[in-house]
Amino acid sequence: MRRATDIHASAWVALALALVFSLPAQALAAARCDKPVYLTIDTGHMGVAPLVAEVLARQQVKATFFLANERTQPVGARPEGSTLDEHWAGWWKQLAAQGHDFGSHTWDHVVWQADRPQGLRVKPTAGARIGERFDLPDAGYCEQLQRPATRFEQMTGQRMRAIFRAPGGRTSPRLLAVAQRCGWQHVPWTPNGFLGDELDSSRYPNAALLAQALQRVRSGEILLMHLGIWSRQDPWAPAVLEPLIVGLKARGFCFETLGQHPTFGAAGLAPRDARAPVPTPAR
Repeated sequence: MRRATDIHASAWVALALALVFSLPAQALAAARCDKPVYLTIDTGHMGVAPLVAEVLARQQVKATFFLANERTQPVGARPEGSTLDEHWAGWWKQLAAQGHDFGSHTWDHVVWQADRPQGLRVKPTAGARIGERFDLPDAGYCEQLQRPATRFEQMTGQRMRAIFRAPGGRTSPRLLAVAQRCGWQHVPWTPNGFLGDELDSSRYPNAALLAQALQRVRSGEILLMHLGIWSRQDPWAPAVLEPLIVGLKARGFCFETLGQHPTFGAAGLAPRDARAPVPTPAR
């Protein structure tokens, strides 16, 4: 016998999917909206990235992406790469041309562990020192923030804005102060904006996560998702993404980038590394 919660979740999925096919994207985009939400997307294994971009284009939604140089899944004969390598340069350039917003997620996806007398204890989940715990001086953390911005400008010809998201959302007052001194403003997500794509899919199936988001999200929420999570067996994106967008639009919400946010929209352009030449955009 199916539980009531399962039936309720399935009903939401059916309703959202019906709306996908019954409401033209132009009509949804044209509707007046005074209930903004802000979709933010952190890098991941990129296996779902092309499909995510298709959904955003089809639904005429602009998002804010936070970039780290993370390991990516093999694609066909292509072995593992990284999110900011040449294979993905054109993809990022296309997103930038479409008007999405961008921030840093640290180059090596360095997760804060503790404050130290001379810096920050971190544990990268990418790069040459993956899995190590070590102390990173303040200047080293600033470099971790800067490198995605330099690479983004090289790939796209555009400047990244001076916003960042600490991997895992893990921060401390000292980390935030270090980032502020080198010109960066931190962007968390809101509690109701946690969409659950990092959770175990056997315990948190897509239908339940969709129903939960459609019920909980309120105006002004900053939503969090990723471009692929290695540990989730049943991928959240893009399966939930389009029904979620359509379902929120049907409830009167609209999607804006953090460039339109009352707090984070005021952030200027990311600082440039004075030691590096001005990047040349990828062709």
